[in-house]
Amino acid sequence: MKRIMIIGCCGSGKSTLSRKLHEITNLPLHHLDQYYFKPNWTETPKEEWNEIIKNLAHKEEWIIDGNYGGTMDIRFNYADMVIYMDYSTIRCLWRVLGRIWKYHGKVRPDMPEGCAERFDLDFLHYVATYNLLRRKKFLAKLNTLQHEKRIYHIKNDNDIKTLLYNMKK
Repeated sequence: MKRIMIIGCCGSGKSTLSRKLHEITNLPLHHLDQYYFKPNWTETPKEEWNEIIKNLAHKEEWIIDGNYGGTMDIRFNYADMVIYMDYSTIRCLWRVLGRIWKYHGKVRPDMPEGCAERFDLDFLHYVATYNLLRRKKFLAKLNTLQHEKRIYHIKNDNDIKTLLYNMKK
């Protein structure tokens, strides 16, 4: 596998898994948040963002961690493997709140400089409604890709252990 796409709710463990896969495979790792946000949480304009994603997706090898639905099909087209992190809303919210507590006022390793962790009710609402509004669409898309891509539907920590074990072989 040369191009691995990792998607799922915030707090599902995408960045943690992507770092572990990077250590195993030595594939270049790209956290999309580092490309999308500029200092002070300024968003990248749409045209520039699409160009960034196209440039990343065209590379020979990568692990790309992040959702950004408007550019997901570009990454689906190039990915060899798609990993969908499908954890419960409660678990994702718990992890996000823990992350806010741990990094509040500091920049997380998977974020760009100038984007210190903060408490944001809109973001928490996004996490709280993510599975309700997006899960079925992701599962349907993955179902259409199952014959052309290697798909991993991660539902628990044992699934991650199995995936990492198989990647080490």
